[in-house]
Parts: sequence; structure tokens; C-alpha cells
Amino acid sequence: MKHDLGRLPLPDAPQVFVPEQRRRHGFLSLPFDEASALQLRRLPRLHKDPFDRILICQTIEHGLTLLTPDDRITQYPVRISW
Repeated sequence: MKHDLGRLPLPDAPQVFVPEQRRRHGFLSLPFDEASALQLRRLPRLHKDPFDRILICQTIEHGLTLLTPDDRITQYPVRISW
């Protein structure tokens, strides 16, 4: 959606760019599972972007580090790197 709105410039369409980059860097795809979805109710409403909130929930549930330059996400109990 962000690419379609012009808010996420990519050199190729997301359906080409994302899988290509995942293969290139050896990343695995992380599905949005039930346990992550249930984290949504526990999150304070500090950030309104639903996609970011989903990423925050996955980060919490799976003990991951979220790669983001978004300072608003630092308000949540997640490890962040950029």
C-alpha cells in the first residue's frame, strides 16, 4: 500500500523487489500468526499506523529486533535498530 501511495519508493514493484531481496539476504518470511494478533490488544495506542502495529506485535511475540528509522516506535517495548 505504501508503495502504491508513493510513500515507499522501490526500484521494482514490491512483488518483485521483496522476494528478490529476501533471497539475496537470506531472510525468511514471517507470517502474521494468532499469537502476534493477540498482542494487538496489549499495545497502547501510541501509534496509529496499523501496519506498524502489526510489525510491533510480531517483534514482541517472537523476540525480534525491528529495523526502522521511525522514532514513534521507540515508545513501545521493542528492540529497534537502524
